[in-house]
Formats: sequence, C-alpha cells, structure tokens
Amino acid sequence: MANTVIRVEIKKHFGVISTNDLGWTKELNIVAWNGGKPKYDIREWSPDHARMSRGITFSDDEMDAVAKLYASRTKGDKE
Repeated sequence: MANTVIRVEIKKHFGVISTNDLGWTKELNIVAWNGGKPKYDIREWSPDHARMSRGITFSDDEMDAVAKLYASRTKGDKE
C-alpha cells in the first residue's frame, strides 16, 4: 500500500482542552484538510504538531448544533 500524504493546515487555534502524560494536547482548531474547506476539529496533537490522533471534524452548522446542545444542558446534567 502506498503512503498517502495528508496536508493539514491549522487556520485558527482556539485552545487546549487537555494535556496527557506524554505532552499530547487535545485541541479545538479550525483545520483545512488537503486544501479543502476549513472545519472545526477536535483531536490530540503531539507537542511539535508533527503527529496527530484520530479526531472529529464539524461543519459550521454541526458546530452550531454542538454549541446549542452544550448550552442547553442543566447544571444537574454535568456527568
């Protein structure tokens, strides 16, 4: 199997969600994959951003839905 080169460009870094014991950071960013339309992206990155884990991407509409779902939770639902 040939190696596939994936181009990734972080367009905007919102911040670090958490850091693991190896220094990898789970981050919220806007990322363009292979020159495509930038999307919201949550995944872990190595300290030098040379490697990444699998993650999840959201379109603008999907991120709006996630934000609304999060905002609608009640204080008793923080499990």
